[in-house]
Amino acid sequence: MISKKHIKKLTDECLYGTDRFVVAIKVSTDNNIKVFIDGDTGVTIENCVELSRYIESNLDRDDEDFELSVASAGADQPFALLRQYIKNIGNPVQIVDNEGNKIRGILKKADESEIEIYEQLNNKNKKIKKTEFGDLIKISMDNIKETKRIITF
Repeated sequence: MISKKHIKKLTDECLYGTDRFVVAIKVSTDNNIKVFIDGDTGVTIENCVELSRYIESNLDRDDEDFELSVASAGADQPFALLRQYIKNIGNPVQIVDNEGNKIRGILKKADESEIEIYEQLNNKNKKIKKTEFGDLIKISMDNIKETKRIITF
């Protein structure tokens, strides 16, 4: 079986010196390898192809058969790393805390222990489409179950 540690080593080699980073690596018992990456300035298809080719060229199909997919950590996926929080400072996010409460707001700051957001206020007048924000609130990282970026058009 191909080890997750070996795939991590290969991804680190290929991504070294870029603004891209690994978010998750999954290796099943039948060598189905899935690598999810992100980047401070985004991820292109070419970035995924480059990493896929690098990993594949450093594995031996004669030794072990495998299936490989490399993809961007989707915008609909929850943040997995502090670096993703930092990348999204200034963007709207939705946080689900450990009690299941949903908090929306603009991400202001993030570090290992907590995040700060300007909380989005609920607009009581449905005819007015303007979004208003309230106070800056702090949320402990230990109290966050999930954080996702809110995509607006």
